Amino acid sequence: MGKSGYTRSAAEMQINASERLIVALDVPSSDAAKKLVAQLDGGVSFFKVGLELYTAAGPEFVRWLVSQKKRVFLDLKFLDIEQTVRRATEVAARLGATFLTVHEGGKAVAAAVEGCCGTNLRILAVTVLTSWDAGDLKEMGINLSVEELVLHRARKALAAGAHGVIASGQETAMLREKLGKDSLIITPGIRPAGVSADEQKRSVTPAEAIRAGADYLVVGRPITQAPNRKDATLKILEEMQTAFDSLRS
Repeated sequence: MGKSGYTRSAAEMQINASERLIVALDVPSSDAAKKLVAQLDGGVSFFKVGLELYTAAGPEFVRWLVSQKKRVFLDLKFLDIEQTVRRATEVAARLGATFLTVHEGGKAVAAAVEGCCGTNLRILAVTVLTSWDAGDLKEMGINLSVEELVLHRARKALAAGAHGVIASGQETAMLREKLGKDSLIITPGIRPAGVSADEQKRSVTPAEAIRAGADYLVVGRPITQAPNRKDATLKILEEMQTAFDSLRS
């Protein structure tokens, strides 16, 4: 049992951290992204393609990653009318992406789930962005705490068929307790000790997120802006592996 009280099943005991780290390719071009993938070859096989890179390089870059035997987290945060979300999700599935993000709102999640039916694509619902805090919610007229809103949206998304949720490490333990062990929890906003939080207002360390029950971690600038990207990645993987192993005791 981990310090958070979260216990993984026997099948989860043999977790390899290198399979649970998703590196965010938050760079402005296909060439820059391919250079980063090459630098991390042999250590990381799962990469996030977000709005910046997708706008610059498009579906062809996603196809290239898949052709290189990499897994792709397509972080496009869909939120639109049902038909548009469903059709866009069908395209994402054909590209070979593993994860796709959809904002929890209206019927977007249900439409995305319909769009990925019969494929290997998994839909992840965005709850509350890690760059938001209680003050941001108040400005938007939302009279709930961050934790309350995250749980509310997570429950709605899972009820609509989502395979998992995106949430900060500060809500992960609560979500794991409330949602159980079967729902995927992917945690961005990861910042190793001593690294700037940048605009992230609810960041946690890799070990904190895993011990709270996160299944996958998304890491961007602590790797992409490090003097030695491979060394930074290896240090994060080591911390993650230690945390995963600690849950076995």
